[in-house]
Amino acid sequence: MAIITKITTQQKNQDRFNVFMDYGKGEEFAFSVDSDVLIKFQLKKGIEIDDFSFMEIQFQDDIRKAYNLAINYLSWRMRSAKEIIDYLNQKEVEEPVIEEVVHKLTSQKYINDEDYAFAFVRTQANTTDKGPDLIKLELKERGIEEGLRLKALGEYSLELQIEKATKMSEKFFQKNSKDSLKIQKQKLEQLLLRKGYPFEVINIAVNETDANKEDDAEMEAIRFQGEKAHRKYSKYSGFEYEQKMKQALYRKGFTMELIERFLAEIEES
Repeated sequence: MAIITKITTQQKNQDRFNVFMDYGKGEEFAFSVDSDVLIKFQLKKGIEIDDFSFMEIQFQDDIRKAYNLAINYLSWRMRSAKEIIDYLNQKEVEEPVIEEVVHKLTSQKYINDEDYAFAFVRTQANTTDKGPDLIKLELKERGIEEGLRLKALGEYSLELQIEKATKMSEKFFQKNSKDSLKIQKQKLEQLLLRKGYPFEVINIAVNETDANKEDDAEMEAIRFQGEKAHRKYSKYSGFEYEQKMKQALYRKGFTMELIERFLAEIEES
């Protein structure tokens, strides 16, 4: 056994204490502990500590240090249990200590995956352009179980999904007016899929926005693409020129009717 000979407060951290002990060869520094651990084990000068007690003190102090790390991590925003576990693993905290910390934080209501999931969905739905499928994936990455993911996604109404997808569609059509409507729709559908919107929402948003696109805009797009194709194939003439132009513009997504109209414009000019 060893006897505590002195306990001093650390200069840089007033909540931690240095414990000095005599192992039979005079006083020497033994370990440091958090104030809560000091009080819990009633550590003071003259107390004898055996090996088992020493290991228990160290284990409880490791828990306290990891708990403080987790509380600081939580002070920035809500976290899921998995996020806390991953963070403490990065800090090289041992698994038994992590388990104790997560249990303590959960019992104190600092961690609640259900509250976290609902808050996460509301925040993402109201502040980003992400669709429900992408949000669901992000919840999975944060360790939220399937049942909670589906329950929380009920906060993201179908009406709000359509509203957001439609706004994105309108902006997209405005920025990509030089492409054919067919190509624009293909690109837009891929964009909305990447953003996590389901097919039913994509179809509604794309078709609703598409209905407002005037024929004049499509004609303007084929003129833009047609002029580029004309510069490329102007060295050809007659049937060969016409076929190459038709093939190029058809691959760009324009209808044959529109292509014929454009070629007639070129011939008249």
